Amino acid sequence: MGRFVYWMNVSLDLLIEHRADEDGGGDWLRIDERLHREFNKRADRLTVLVQGRRIFEIMEDFWPAASEDPTMPEHVREYGRIWMTKPKILVSDTRTTNAPNTTTIGGSDTIGRLQALREQTQGDIGVGGATLATHLLEARLLDELLLFTHPSILGSGRPLFDRSIDPIELELIEQARYGQVTLHRYAVRSALPCKQPPTD
Repeated sequence: MGRFVYWMNVSLDLLIEHRADEDGGGDWLRIDERLHREFNKRADRLTVLVQGRRIFEIMEDFWPAASEDPTMPEHVREYGRIWMTKPKILVSDTRTTNAPNTTTIGGSDTIGRLQALREQTQGDIGVGGATLATHLLEARLLDELLLFTHPSILGSGRPLFDRSIDPIELELIEQARYGQVTLHRYAVRSALPCKQPPTD
């Protein structure tokens, strides 16, 4: 079975961006080489990436060029190569063109198709985008949260989830520290179990 893992950098007040134009690169983030290499290692372990349109297009605009840019540090180029080669699913009702290694899904059956992906996949499925993660959480398909918490209080901005949700119980399954940034990985206790395939 697969596991949907929502991976995000967050502030202490669980915001993922302070301004709409940050595009994942706000100056409140403290991403040094050691932390970036941890990103690379974990991204490389993912079986597939599932991303909403906005975050996909932010990644698409930066990483293909960065992966081959000799002025970029090697650990940055490495992440670009990982992102480029991983199978990706873009969840969008408006975009019709695909990038390399990318399948686009959308429409009224999106959650059903994502549930089928979870049941048919072995390993972790990286989830990118607050809107997508919110839909998966509400459908009880989100299995884990992987949060890198930066020592900043933003006060206002975009939250980890798009809207208020009912209380959710989590279980801490991993924690670590990378300089001033802390990692907390949680299992979502209310996630639905995957259906078992029929046996003869």
